[in-house]
Amino acid sequence: MLAPFAEDVFCHRTGLSTEWSSALPSTFKISFYAGALLAAIVALWLAQLWQADKQVRLHTEHFLGEIADRDWLGAGNYIAADYHDDWGHDRKEILNRLHLVLRFFASLTITPANPQVSANAPAGWWSAKVQIAGSGSEFAPEIVDRVNSVTEPFVLHWQRESWRPWDWKLVRVSNPGLEIPERGF
Repeated sequence: MLAPFAEDVFCHRTGLSTEWSSALPSTFKISFYAGALLAAIVALWLAQLWQADKQVRLHTEHFLGEIADRDWLGAGNYIAADYHDDWGHDRKEILNRLHLVLRFFASLTITPANPQVSANAPAGWWSAKVQIAGSGSEFAPEIVDRVNSVTEPFVLHWQRESWRPWDWKLVRVSNPGLEIPERGF
């Protein structure tokens, strides 16, 4: 409540009657409701962001982005300790292969076509036909041709590792159309 003189000045400047000014809510009350509304908006946004299918999509985009940036260590942050794939690679071997193969590229672009996502926590998958483009050493065109000739989609299998809704790791990659020899590329 304003002091009588301050109330008269406030009402005169704002054009409100003195009866109306006494009905104005306090600053604390306004701040409380504004804070509660902001907290509700943030909670709704986080609930939407942390949905399993959205996390699988985002983790896949970031994982592919790390590979396109030729950051094999960054990509390794997305790979689970118990990773395995159709070609017999475990986490250590896939990181070694990423390190080796990404050195052949000076630039690399990965473009997924019509990605599909399905997730029910704690597991989910992402599937898309992938096209790559890049330049670099004499091996880069061979790698690009081999990946781009695959007609089957790549399927990335994700697993939530803990109670935290953002803690997803890649546990498996599959593509029956891609053949990778045990030695070589």
